[in-house]
Amino acid sequence: MTDLNKLLRSALVDYLNNPHTHASLIDAVKNLPEKHYNDKPAGLAYSFWDQLEHIRICQWDMLDFMTNSGYKEMSWPKDYWPSDKATVQKWNESLRKFEEDHENLKKIVQDSSLDLFAKIPHGSGQTIFREVLQIIDHNSYHIGQFVMMRKLIGEWK
Repeated sequence: MTDLNKLLRSALVDYLNNPHTHASLIDAVKNLPEKHYNDKPAGLAYSFWDQLEHIRICQWDMLDFMTNSGYKEMSWPKDYWPSDKATVQKWNESLRKFEEDHENLKKIVQDSSLDLFAKIPHGSGQTIFREVLQIIDHNSYHIGQFVMMRKLIGEWK
């Protein structure tokens, strides 16, 4: 592996471990009272639960796309947003699954046997590098929304 390839992988893992321009999902959800899980702040279309589960589902879907040659495209938007209400158990399970998938993503980035720039065989030109950047971008967008929602209800530090 070239030095540039090592530097790139290291930078991606560093960013996945330590978002430098925004809160991590764990920081964004930390200490949000359960009573707000299903709240939709005034004027917003989504609840805190909707945002959390959407982030998890999308990250899982992109990870599945990268690693599963039998990948099946989901239906937008139906399959990317929850249709149920949060419970403490569902909330905690969503966070656990997000973290598990996030760790798997880091393993993919660190796997030197994978060419980050090779086209994903079952895709239409996507690469692992592109998908990793898309996950980082998508997560940061919705984590920012989550933080703003917390600010709107007075529950952000």
